[in-house]
Amino acid sequence: MPLFWKAYKSDVTSFIEELKANKPTLEDEQRQGRQLLWDKRIDRDAQAEYAGANVPQQAYVYQTKT
Repeated sequence: MPLFWKAYKSDVTSFIEELKANKPTLEDEQRQGRQLLWDKRIDRDAQAEYAGANVPQQAYVYQTKT
């Protein structure tokens, strides 16, 4: 290994590190955005009701019932 060996850092990694350094609140804002869309309490009763409301599909969808 050469004496002046430097570890490789990709352009993307450099960009992300620079972005986080310029905007330190970025990770907190990302967490808040994730909480809006994904971190929800699941209503198990409603979920069971939705699953029970499935109507079985016929073999050929476009065929009318005779």
